[in-house]
Parts: sequence; structure tokens; C-alpha cells
Amino acid sequence: MQAPVLTPDAASIARAAAILKDGGLVAMPTETVYGLAADAANADAVARLYAAKGRPAFNPLIAHCASPDAAFSQGKFSDQARKLAAAFWPGPLTFVVDAVDATTVCALARAGLDTLALRVPAHPAARALLEAFGGPLVAPSANPSGRISPTRAEHVASDMGDRVDLILDGGPCTEGIESTVIDARGPSPVLLRQGSVLPEDIEKVWPGLSSGGDGDKPTSPGQLLRHYAPKAKLRLDAGAPEPGEAFLGFGPVEATLNLSPSGDLVEAAANLFAMMRTLDRSHTRIAVAPIPPGGLGAAINDRLARAARQD
Repeated sequence: MQAPVLTPDAASIARAAAILKDGGLVAMPTETVYGLAADAANADAVARLYAAKGRPAFNPLIAHCASPDAAFSQGKFSDQARKLAAAFWPGPLTFVVDAVDATTVCALARAGLDTLALRVPAHPAARALLEAFGGPLVAPSANPSGRISPTRAEHVASDMGDRVDLILDGGPCTEGIESTVIDARGPSPVLLRQGSVLPEDIEKVWPGLSSGGDGDKPTSPGQLLRHYAPKAKLRLDAGAPEPGEAFLGFGPVEATLNLSPSGDLVEAAANLFAMMRTLDRSHTRIAVAPIPPGGLGAAINDRLARAARQD
């Protein structure tokens, strides 16, 4: 049965919270991408989420919380980590920290690790649902594992409408790519996943940022080497399309679809997954124009590189 798609008003938020408390699955909008939400404390619900996505169980999930204080009650945050959270929460920044002994995020959601990933989202519908539910919700992207992330409710309905209980339609996601993830357990932060919170922004608050992570043994979502993948074959840094290729452009170029004709990286990030989906429906090969590496371009290029891997 296809899940209902509802505007996130008070009645639908209450209905969604009741579904989650009963162990169900709800697709909710966030500022980054649409998330597939389940009760973080309910191992049966989390197992259903893994099955719905076809997600490998060694890949941990982000627990979303209604407020910084709610997140601090689940994980051990240093003074520097709390300072960084104060600068960017609510927003698209995820912290990997050691779990407190009394964490309610179940071991399955943490992939059996003693760490957990925590975020306070900024989208008003996500915040309202978290408040109504009254506890952490795990919410990986609402798409089959490894495929293109959804940035509109219709993407979720197309991909997973028969695997969820309810879809909340909060409109297009404003950020369009997943959150930045840092490991905040040490004396200085470690960048695990690029996102719209830029490294230079983090450095201003907590200096000493380095890069790390293991694609074979992820400590947070988004570290698998092949991820965000269309069915079509991608060719990156293409100056022009070859015969039979669709062309995903950037800047003032002729293209099948253009991420940002003006060369705006924020606009490109917001359009990335939606345009990849559109081209993937009608083409078997997609050429992608070069994306400048600076700033938000690093996160866009990270997603494209993972999507283009063939192994």
C-alpha cells in the first residue's frame, strides 16, 4: 500500500508521532535531505528501517534530537564540542561522540559501536515531529541504500512509498546534501563527511580540524565508498557530453540540465540530487561538468565521486 503524503500541520505531526511510537516508519523533511525516521530506542523499528532501505547493518545511523540539551543527554560532549554545537545547531552538522551509559539510542542504530552520531535539525517540520515524539529519531536518507538521496516528498513516494507508513511533505530541501559529520571525541575535531557546514567555518570555532574516516568500517553515515549512486554511469569533470550522454552542467554551458547556470555552489548543492534523479530516469550515461573544488564544491565533488564508483 502506498503511504499517504501529508502537509506537516498539527494533525499530521501528531499522526506521525503516534506511528513512530508504535514502531512505524515516517519520511520527514529536513533542511538537508528527506529522512526515514524511526524510534531510535526501538530495535525492532530500527531493524525494519534497515530492511526498508536495504542498508548494511554495520553502517551506523544519525540520531536526530529536538534540542542541544536532548543531544547532550545522549552523548559525551567536550566543552569545545558544545561550543561548536552552539554555533551550528539547529543545523546541518552531525557530531560523533561517545555514548553515555544511559543512552536511549539502541545498539542496532549505533551498529554495535560505543559511539553515536547526533544532530539537531533546523527544518521546522522535523523539529515539530521530534518535539511531538519526545525522544531521538534515527533518520537516514529516505531512499534505498546507496542510491540518490531524496530532496522532495515525491522522490520518497517514488522510491519507498510502499515501505513507509507516512510521508510528511515539507517542500524541497534547502541544503540539498547531507550534513557535515565530525568526530568530536578528541582534543581537535576530525572531518568524516563533507557537507554544507564548511571546514573553514568549523575551524573558526574549534581550530585544528583534520580529515579522517574509514570507508570499510564507518563510524558515521555517508562514509561508504560507493554511495548516492544512480543506475546510470557517471563521467565526471566532463567538458562536453559524448554521444549518448546526458550532460549535467555547471556555469554558463549548454546542458541537458544545469546545476547552476550562474555558477552558484549553494544553488548547485540544492539541485544536485533532484537533477541526478531526473537524468537517471531517461539516460544510461551522464557526463558531469567540472565543479570548483573550493567551499561547498568539496562536498558536491565528494557526493559525485562516491556516486561514480563502479565497485
